Amino acid sequence: MSHDLYDLLGVARDADADAIKKAYRRLARQLHPDVNPDSAAQEQFKQVTAAYEILSDPQKRAAYDRGGDPFGGGFGGQGAGFSFTDIMDAFFGGAPGGGGARGPRQRTRRGQDALIRLEVDLAEAAFGVARELKVDTAIRCTTCGGDGAAPGSEPVACDTCHGHGEIAQVQRSFLGEIRTLRPCPACRGFGSVIPDPCRECAGDGRVRSRRTLTVKIPAGVDTGTRVQLSEQGEVGPGGGPPGDLYVEILVAQHPIFTRHGNDLHCTVVVPMTAAALGTVLALPTLEADLVGADGADGAGDSGLQTSFQLDVEPGTQSGTETVVRGQGVPGLRGGRGDLIVTVSVETPHRLDPRQEELLRELAAIRGEEQPTGNVRPTQKSVFGRLRDAFNQH
Repeated sequence: MSHDLYDLLGVARDADADAIKKAYRRLARQLHPDVNPDSAAQEQFKQVTAAYEILSDPQKRAAYDRGGDPFGGGFGGQGAGFSFTDIMDAFFGGAPGGGGARGPRQRTRRGQDALIRLEVDLAEAAFGVARELKVDTAIRCTTCGGDGAAPGSEPVACDTCHGHGEIAQVQRSFLGEIRTLRPCPACRGFGSVIPDPCRECAGDGRVRSRRTLTVKIPAGVDTGTRVQLSEQGEVGPGGGPPGDLYVEILVAQHPIFTRHGNDLHCTVVVPMTAAALGTVLALPTLEADLVGADGADGAGDSGLQTSFQLDVEPGTQSGTETVVRGQGVPGLRGGRGDLIVTVSVETPHRLDPRQEELLRELAAIRGEEQPTGNVRPTQKSVFGRLRDAFNQH
């Protein structure tokens, strides 16, 4: 090829690497066989590619500028093989002649994250708790220190790829020799092999072990909340750094309270007479569970409010709700929800003769011997009221 390489790419002799790459990309788009099937264009594409391989490599370019032959033979001949990867690098920004993601893989890698589930009581979820957990994860092998080699030995360079972690495959085509790189099958791309693996971990650098951890559950968690323990997960291959451990919370059902967000709900059943005359009830708080867990009989020295007084007004109807402020669940970001107490009025279904006589006397006094019933229309939904409003117009 007698053409000047700079003239082939259309650049000045003092052009920098970026200008040479841009010129090659422009010409390749015009001359590539997939775009231009003309035989003359194919020949020119091979010449342009060979020119780019030389001028994009500092050593080959310096040899060419001194008048030497970078290939040791004619341009475009048998020695003018070029890497298919180099062409891709020119288009997608890789370094010509190598670099990027090439080279041996790291034998040491970060471990995976682990997930375990922990069931807690409602009071523990509300106010926080510290729990001990037994976890079964991979830890670094203490026999080999994580490198996978038996004591007294060490990994050695792979004879197949000579430590590069990859091997080249060369194929001939009308473009010349196309070279592709593949992970070395002998060392699996690591660049080294372990001739004498550790007998404890079989060369993996890690073993499984059961250990005990203490996890602090913050106040206000709910079912589905995950607590992260950094670097307490699986140790990576080759004794690599561990991943994280996530503890997912499951809140057990409470015998009295149900939770909706940060609010607590409960239902209290009162006799018909108490609802009619009014009464005062002593109801437990959620803190009572914490005191009971400590084995105490009351608030004592704990300072926790274990009960509160609920006033049931005279004439309270079944379904009446009373909101007790600040007796709900603490929020993760501060504040505390409310306790909503629903009153359910219990009607007696078994009366002795005296009780029946007294109730009939009361009904006579109130004029309720033959009640007609107070029939009320069913409350319409919002959409029903909107529909009626449109129909009226």
